[in-house]
Amino acid sequence: MFALGLPFLALLVASVESHLGVLGPKNISQKDAEFEHTYVDEVNSELVNIYTFNHTVTRNRTEGVRVSVNVLNKQKGAPLLFVVRQKEAVVSFQVPLILRGLFQRKYLYQKVERTLCQPPTKNESEVQFFYVDVSTLSLINTTYQLQVSRMDDFVLRTGEQFSFNTTAAQPQYFKYEFPEGVDSVIVKVTSKKAFPCSVISIQDVLCPVYDLDNNVAFIGMYQTMTKKAAITVQSFYVVVVVKTEDQACGGSLPFYPFVEDEPVDQGHRQKTLSVLVSQAVTSEAYVAGMLFCLGVFLSFYLLTILLACWENWRQRKKSLLVATDRACPENGHSRVLANSFPGSSPYEGYNYGSFENGSGSTDGLADGTGPGDMSYSYQGQDQFKRRLPFGQMRQLYIAMGRCERSLDPVGTRPRLDSMSSVEEDDYDTLTDIDSDKNVIRTKQYLYVADLARKDKRVLRKKYQIYFWNIATIAVFYALPVVQLVITYQTEPQSRCRLRVSATPGPAWRMCCTCWSPGTSCALCSGPGQCGGGWDLGPLSRAAGLSGCCLLQVVNVTGNQDICYYNFLCAHPLGNLSAFNNILSNLGYILLGLLFLLIILQREINHNRALLRNDLYALECGIPKHFGLFYAMGTALMMEGLLSACYHVCPNYTNFQFDTSFMYMIAGLCMLKLYQKRHPDINASAYSAYACLAIVIFFSVLGVVFGKGNTAFWVVFSVIHIIATLLLSTQLYYMGRWKLDSGIFRRILHVLYTDCIRQCSGPLYVDRMVLLVMGNIINWSLAAYGLLMRPNDFASYLLAIGICNLLLYFAFYIIMKLRSGERIKLIPLLCIVCTSVVWGFALFFFFQGLSTWQKTPAESREHNRGCILLGFFDDHDIWHFLSSIAMFGSFLVLLTLDDDLDTVQRDKIYVF
Repeated sequence: MFALGLPFLALLVASVESHLGVLGPKNISQKDAEFEHTYVDEVNSELVNIYTFNHTVTRNRTEGVRVSVNVLNKQKGAPLLFVVRQKEAVVSFQVPLILRGLFQRKYLYQKVERTLCQPPTKNESEVQFFYVDVSTLSLINTTYQLQVSRMDDFVLRTGEQFSFNTTAAQPQYFKYEFPEGVDSVIVKVTSKKAFPCSVISIQDVLCPVYDLDNNVAFIGMYQTMTKKAAITVQSFYVVVVVKTEDQACGGSLPFYPFVEDEPVDQGHRQKTLSVLVSQAVTSEAYVAGMLFCLGVFLSFYLLTILLACWENWRQRKKSLLVATDRACPENGHSRVLANSFPGSSPYEGYNYGSFENGSGSTDGLADGTGPGDMSYSYQGQDQFKRRLPFGQMRQLYIAMGRCERSLDPVGTRPRLDSMSSVEEDDYDTLTDIDSDKNVIRTKQYLYVADLARKDKRVLRKKYQIYFWNIATIAVFYALPVVQLVITYQTEPQSRCRLRVSATPGPAWRMCCTCWSPGTSCALCSGPGQCGGGWDLGPLSRAAGLSGCCLLQVVNVTGNQDICYYNFLCAHPLGNLSAFNNILSNLGYILLGLLFLLIILQREINHNRALLRNDLYALECGIPKHFGLFYAMGTALMMEGLLSACYHVCPNYTNFQFDTSFMYMIAGLCMLKLYQKRHPDINASAYSAYACLAIVIFFSVLGVVFGKGNTAFWVVFSVIHIIATLLLSTQLYYMGRWKLDSGIFRRILHVLYTDCIRQCSGPLYVDRMVLLVMGNIINWSLAAYGLLMRPNDFASYLLAIGICNLLLYFAFYIIMKLRSGERIKLIPLLCIVCTSVVWGFALFFFFQGLSTWQKTPAESREHNRGCILLGFFDDHDIWHFLSSIAMFGSFLVLLTLDDDLDTVQRDKIYVF
């Protein structure tokens, strides 16, 4: 058997020798090489060239080494393979170098340059050798150029700018060594031109360094870049890579004749960049920033306390004066209300109609002859009398030496609200015409007394629901958001591994699994668990795995394109990448809490006045309901919390965190303005929050589907216009209309009787003016959205709410002044100061330091440095000023009608 096997063994050996002669090189050429010398040689399948280099490495000095290769033969055959063997690393690359882009495009580069990773040494000085092997499988000679040179500027220095050129096949990276006393720096990279798109990567000082377009995202932190990029780091290599395509930076995909498996020669695709390493802010800057933030907003607490003390002193002084004047010398009668003087008449809530017929509650005013009367005109009607405020009347009557007694004793005066029941619908069951809604609410000229007839306890409970509902909403909304943010920012141990199907082709698949720290993830040698795929090992920061394990976090993936910071002024603290943007939201929380405390104090004072049966609190001024104010303060605090959560990683997907309670604030402010003079017919908390929920629902739809979707914009614009018309009808008729099958018949009847048969103007002119202006603005906004289709739908929706709020607020102030009312000093100061602060706040807001409507690289073009204390940027100042402006706006709503606190409600106009 052994003898028979010998011929076969000899044949096998001969076959192997023949194959080795064909596949393996026959000649190996090894030569000692020198730096800075250009070698022009040839290589083929029969020849391997090996170049031996040696250089001295010292422990205290780092020297970069760069290998430059250029293949002179432009052939499509077998490429040249260059292998650089170092002491602790091996680098290999082929020339022509082929890099892949989108849609399986291939880009070919004849000239390639690579920087060698220098291994550290423990000795003071050490001579190290490295070898460059050049081989190919091409049967014909291929000529190439090889040069190995030293890099004099391989180490970056703090505060010194350095410029260099780079291409996709000639990436650059540099090392930075921290000087004494510096533990954190900001790396800023700039370029005069936006394209070609490039990637800036910060990697640990370890070998190998990933410096190609297809692997630069494997490790460390990275950003795409057009003109600006900045990263705050601690120890690193700075790697700069030019991408093969500009699509990642918002550029267009160039047209090349696409032939499958045919590489594309891009020609001269080079970019000039400058890198500057500067020292990051110190711990003292963090402390100064926090103290500044606390000092600014706590000063409002101090100012509030001082004003409260002054007001308390003023009230005590006034009480002493009133106590002195309480008993008159002649008859000892007590003080009386303004409406108890001669010439006044009791409130007649059932009268309605115009002033010309002398009916209604204006009779007493028109006929009044008391010395406290003055005349003014209203809505083009004849002049009629208006009573002076009570303080002036009291002084006038004291000066005249007489006091008058109230026409009715306090205990027997008819009350405008019943305290017998706490059911809100009790008034609807009365048959008296004075309580008929259709009679009262359709009067041509309404007074607050007409719309403040329901039980105070019922209304108090009704409006307190606003606060409890928004508190519940805040808890259910904020807790998942905070949990999400904390989880995303404190899971640095999470890892991902990638499995790719073993069968190449268009059916490639990848799946991603997570596991806990400590479990093994070794490189598998056989099929894995992903559809028969092969486990490629841990690739925790693999390119393109932004959704790996659903954990798109900067701290884990290293992908700094996820979050749209102002990288030129982003100061990290712990796991927070931009602590200054989060700290500046503290103002919303502190000022919202201060507003709640102010409302609590006002409510306590009001309740005390009610307990002592103070007629001013019972029957004068705008009815005091504090539930909506509590809801506004809570919304302001939640805006600060959720804005901070948004700025942990600001991007397109979580922008709703920052806007949801802005919708709430705008809606609540409009409701509060309307409630002031319409307390009985204001919307309930359930319907109000349901409408706001619909607004947020459309906001989500717009963010997800609205970008460039014509059908969505058509539907939304139609709904916007219809909602505007329905709300206008509700406000114009004070809710006294029905939306049923006969609505169109009634509309035609009104048009025929009021426009065709007899042309008459609107019955409620003021309301009509407001609603016409509101419809013009809303229809214009709807048309703008339909035609322009803005990408930022959430901001567009917020702009609609703010425009309507400003319109109603301006209308309210104009009508207040037109009705003969005045604005006291404190609300006037609040209006002026708040307007100025809003102006400056909007200026800083529109600086636009970043925008997720563009690519991350394009967004960084808008980045700017810090402008306040070297710690806060323009957007932080927007946070400061807007929180102060919102607080001031709330104070305006709170104090705007303080001048009416001594005016009876049957003398206060509704508009």
